[in-house]
Amino acid sequence: MDAAIDETRRRWPLASAAFDALLDRTPFASIEEGLVEESLVYSQLQGGPEFQAWRAATPVTQRIPDAEPVATTRSENTLHITLNRPDVRNALNVAVRDAWLDALAVAHADPLLEVVVTGNGPSFCAGGDLDEFGTFPSPGEAHAIRIRTSIGAAIARIADRVTFRLHGACYGSGIELPAFAHRVIAAADTRIALPEIGIGLIPGAGGTVSITNRIGVDRMRLLTLSRQVIDAETALAWGLIDEIEIG
Repeated sequence: MDAAIDETRRRWPLASAAFDALLDRTPFASIEEGLVEESLVYSQLQGGPEFQAWRAATPVTQRIPDAEPVATTRSENTLHITLNRPDVRNALNVAVRDAWLDALAVAHADPLLEVVVTGNGPSFCAGGDLDEFGTFPSPGEAHAIRIRTSIGAAIARIADRVTFRLHGACYGSGIELPAFAHRVIAAADTRIALPEIGIGLIPGAGGTVSITNRIGVDRMRLLTLSRQVIDAETALAWGLIDEIEIG
C-alpha cells in the first residue's frame, strides 16, 4: 500500500500535497466550515496543471438529457429517493444534483419524514459525471455554486432521518454523500473508492468531512492516496458503512 501512495504522490504531487494539507486541518469546527475549506482547495486544483492536463486529454461525451434523473416516491412517512441514470452508473451531474436537492427539501419541510436513498441499475453511484468536470466558467464561480448547492450539507441537516442503501460501484461522491447519513447499509457486492487524486483533484462532495468523521484521518488518507478499491467487509470494519445486507 505504501508503494501505491508513493506512486500517487509522484504522479500528482500538487493534488496530493493539497489533500495532505487539508486533512492536517481536521477536525473542522463544523461541517459547514469543512465543506467550505474542501471546496476552496478543490477549486484551486481545478485551475491547476494536473487537472487541466487530464481535462485536455479526456473527451467529453454529449448525452441526451435524462427524463427523470432522480425518481421519488412517498410511502406513508418514508420518502424514497432513487438515483436514476443507470446507463452511466448514476453518475452525479447537475440535473441529478438539482433534483436530489428538491427531494431533500421535501424532507426538510416535514420533520416526520424518513428518507431512504437508493440507486437504479448495477451501481448506486460511480461518482461525479466526468463530462461535466471543469465546465464552469471559473474555479471561483464553481466554488460559489458548490457551496450554495451542497447535497452533503442538505443531508447533514437531517442526517438522523436518512438511510442509504448501497450496491455495486460507490466511488467519489457515491460514498462521500452517503457518509453524511446516520445509517448506511451496503449490499455484499459494494465496492468503494476515492479516485479523484488521479485526475488532479481531491474528494469534492464533502468526503474530507463526512468520510473522515467516520473512519478517521489515517484511513481517509490511505483510502484517497492509495486509490484502492475496498469491499463491503472492509468498509464495515472501518465504520464507513453500518451494515452489510445479506441476500
